[in-house]
Amino acid sequence: MMSYTARHSASSTERIRGNINSMFTLFHYDFMVRAFIAGGIIGILAPVVGIFLVVKRYSLMADTLAHISLAGLAISALLKTPPVITAAATTLLASLGIERLRATRKLFGESILALFLTGGLAVAVVILSAAKGLSGNLLSYLFGSITTVSRLDIWIISTLGIVVIGTTLFLYRQFFAIAFDEDVARAQGMPVAKLNMLLIMMAAVSVSLALRIVGVLLIGALMVIPVLASMQFGFGFKKTTVLAVILSLISVVAGLWISFYLNFASGGTIVLIALLIFLGSLFVHPGTPRMVGKTYFHVH
Repeated sequence: MMSYTARHSASSTERIRGNINSMFTLFHYDFMVRAFIAGGIIGILAPVVGIFLVVKRYSLMADTLAHISLAGLAISALLKTPPVITAAATTLLASLGIERLRATRKLFGESILALFLTGGLAVAVVILSAAKGLSGNLLSYLFGSITTVSRLDIWIISTLGIVVIGTTLFLYRQFFAIAFDEDVARAQGMPVAKLNMLLIMMAAVSVSLALRIVGVLLIGALMVIPVLASMQFGFGFKKTTVLAVILSLISVVAGLWISFYLNFASGGTIVLIALLIFLGSLFVHPGTPRMVGKTYFHVH
């Protein structure tokens, strides 16, 4: 006969194995597999584009484009068009307007963003009232919903995400230059206006792609918070970018995991984890100089 110790050990092993298996049951659901694929792409995309916005002190750009994308979603609800594509088209058009107005130097950058942010929200409210309010599907875009990621969403997110990430890597040094000092970049012969336009357009696409996972109200946070957390370690620009991507992916994966088992909104859960990581980063290396603005950044 098996001794009590052996039986207890076998029972404990089975219980541990059962707990581990139950942790991964979420991958038995197709919608969760799609959510993790989309979330992984967004987790890379958001900080890769967001770090340039932060360095340019254009952090509010992500929130502005998110509110404009809400207008795109409202148009989609009214015209019965694909939400992600309509939101992307709307934010792209708005990004062109923002950059064109900024180039005139008639208004301060933050004033332009405030105009478009409130204008986008106003347009959304008016259109939604004409469309007789929020539908359940549209509501999922406000806060993110892991159950609504479709195969078409995966295809769109993957295709456009690869294009944006590839463009960023290809023009990495040019974006670095305009983020730090546009006058120096212009003196070096770089097409600053075109690069700024391209960067803002990529931010617009990134915001639109993240609507399903993070939601309109929180995508700006995912583009900014992991970047701010990685800056606390005092690394150079490249290492800071890589660390921001790692922290963003941790936030997305942990957020999706928790939101599945506790039935929380995915967007809010992801951003709360990113905030906890940021708070932790403030205490990890208390003696390390912090990257405030552009002071400590260099390419290596």
